[in-house]
Amino acid sequence: MSMVCLTDFEACAQKCLSKSTWDYLEGTAGEGLTKDDNIAAFKRIRLRPRYLKDVSQVDTRTTIQGEEISAPICIAPTGFHCLAWPDGEMSTARAAQAAGICYITSTYASCTLEDIVAAAPRGFQWFQLYVQTDRQLNKQLIQKVESLGFRALVITVDVPKLGNRRQDIRNQLNLKTNLLLKDLRSLTERNPTPHLHMFPIDSAFCWDDLSWVQSITQLPIILKGILTREDAELALEHKVHGIIVSNHGGRQLDDVPASIDALTEVVAAVKGKLEVYLDGGVRTGNDVLKALALGAKCVFLGRPVLWGLACKGEHGVKEVLNILKDEFHTSMALTGCRSVAEINQNLIQFSRL
Repeated sequence: MSMVCLTDFEACAQKCLSKSTWDYLEGTAGEGLTKDDNIAAFKRIRLRPRYLKDVSQVDTRTTIQGEEISAPICIAPTGFHCLAWPDGEMSTARAAQAAGICYITSTYASCTLEDIVAAAPRGFQWFQLYVQTDRQLNKQLIQKVESLGFRALVITVDVPKLGNRRQDIRNQLNLKTNLLLKDLRSLTERNPTPHLHMFPIDSAFCWDDLSWVQSITQLPIILKGILTREDAELALEHKVHGIIVSNHGGRQLDDVPASIDALTEVVAAVKGKLEVYLDGGVRTGNDVLKALALGAKCVFLGRPVLWGLACKGEHGVKEVLNILKDEFHTSMALTGCRSVAEINQNLIQFSRL
């Protein structure tokens, strides 16, 4: 059966992966309300199409941090891609390069950074950092990614402590032993050096520490995980370059707002002084259009990329990206938008349902 939408890849991936791996990749915190609401919240928004406009030429290109991408659809940082496909992040990077979009590589990547960069030498990549308790380790890592050509540093702020992931607890999951040694044995045999995820995340890292990070790198700094006006205003004060509105796909704190619901508050707070992006719940081209109409510069995909990877490796990721880009192109044409710049809040309304 041909796969024509992202949820087709979801069904395929579930069949391809072991139960423990699927539970980990799809896992949520608490009751899973936030993950479900990330998707449902998009469905509470309706489109207001404008017709009798010449849409024979529709341009999906835009820029983030001054660099052009083929569409406002990029790849969010997710860890352990080798759980989904043997070549892991190397396949993901190649697919992103082919699509002409940005890929944010995770601190918890299961391939070396050197291999990921070598797999896509012309790729546009940012690096996501979980701040470690060892400050010297952070410095070495930041300087390494800068030297390798990564073009921004994305600091995840919503993991001072791991969320209450019930399914992982039921499965007695320990990434360092269960998943890593069972599913990544071939990788660890090739690379006996301990990986960064063996080090604890720094729960003391706070706003005042951003100045230290800024002092050791020239890379733009993006904060991932902001959900409130107050934190958005603090991000402005601390002169970061961007915000990813995100609730970690519902994997950290349950019962927080859906990403698309938090977006308006954050966009209003920054007053156009820095770029705002979004991840969480994007499944269709209409979703991309809605996020941009509410002020996002682009969206980042998490789980759907892993679904494509699990089904067909690099080609699966390419298909997922192409499907979403084609749907977005259609959504633009059918709402009368010839360019991304023409997408605005007049295109949407909130449903009473």
